[in-house]
Amino acid sequence: MADSPAGPATPAADRPTQNFGWSNMFVHPDDDPRSDGNFDDERVMLVEYLRDQRLTLELKCADLDAEALARRAVPPSKLSLLGLVRHLAEVERGWFRRTMAGLDAPKLYRSAADPDGDFDGAVADPEVVAEAWRTWRAEVEFAERFVAEAPDLGVKGRRHHEELSLRELLVHMIEEYARHNGHADLLRELIDGRVGQ
Repeated sequence: MADSPAGPATPAADRPTQNFGWSNMFVHPDDDPRSDGNFDDERVMLVEYLRDQRLTLELKCADLDAEALARRAVPPSKLSLLGLVRHLAEVERGWFRRTMAGLDAPKLYRSAADPDGDFDGAVADPEVVAEAWRTWRAEVEFAERFVAEAPDLGVKGRRHHEELSLRELLVHMIEEYARHNGHADLLRELIDGRVGQ
């Protein structure tokens, strides 16, 4: 088997078998917690599309143990599903607590000494996994509460001396999750062959 410029090819015997899930979503369509769309109200549309992206991340990580969640994609990448959960907890915290709410909320995983701490610290330890999910859910809960209590989508936050509207942030967060859920698709397929959108 020929090597690619990215490194040695994975022998066919070591690759997981690709498995197709209902509608590429890991769950039967009747059990899918995500919405069907068809939103008329702008605020509801943005909130629900972001909710669906968050739920997609959870579905991509479902039924995996700590070792699988911490498995790196391919060298030299640091990407792992657990790393994505930690990274997105950090993203939620930065945008909603610091930028929009103006709170003094120190970074959780990243530092000047370890700017990739969200991925570097994603190790195959059940306690690390449990902490990552607790943290991510707490940050999502804060963000959802902030959005629900905001008087309108024009509410402004400040980051690096620039203002940002809640509307723009919600669009950005949908994009952020969609991009990382694409990574999660590939990571999950590498782990057990399950494919999805």
